[in-house]
Amino acid sequence: MAFGLPKNIQKKVDKEIKDVFNIETFLFNTKIIPSEIAKKLPSKFGDNNLFKIESNSKFLGYAYVSKAPSKTDEFDYLVLLDKNLVVLKAKVLVYREDYGGEIGSKRWLKQFTGKTQQDALRYGDNIVAISGATISVRAMTNAMNDLLKSLKILHSKNIL
Repeated sequence: MAFGLPKNIQKKVDKEIKDVFNIETFLFNTKIIPSEIAKKLPSKFGDNNLFKIESNSKFLGYAYVSKAPSKTDEFDYLVLLDKNLVVLKAKVLVYREDYGGEIGSKRWLKQFTGKTQQDALRYGDNIVAISGATISVRAMTNAMNDLLKSLKILHSKNIL
């Protein structure tokens, strides 16, 4: 297991990986992005937020864990990708505001499933707005857009 994620976050990430990939045991290893490339990407890539997922010596995909701003704080989210960098699942792991928590609903997050590095997400167009959660919805939409753009760059440089 990884050492970089807080225990409460790691537990949630592990559960999602088991559910989405339908596996019980897996290896979860940090994928380091060279810093000279990482600092030029729209998404934040540090030492402990992109992970390769393997089971039975077979590469399954990636897990990306990051934070996005909400009205007065940040929320933690997870994006699981298959080996072709297609979004399998997006999940809000920890939401720290009194309002806007609806972005954590499976129904709303399902609209990110199947998105690829070729997709452009637009709030109010192909991403549904949520009354009372505008800031968080925009933040999650921007975070997903940045991730998809970053994946496109990393793929073009043969890093992923």
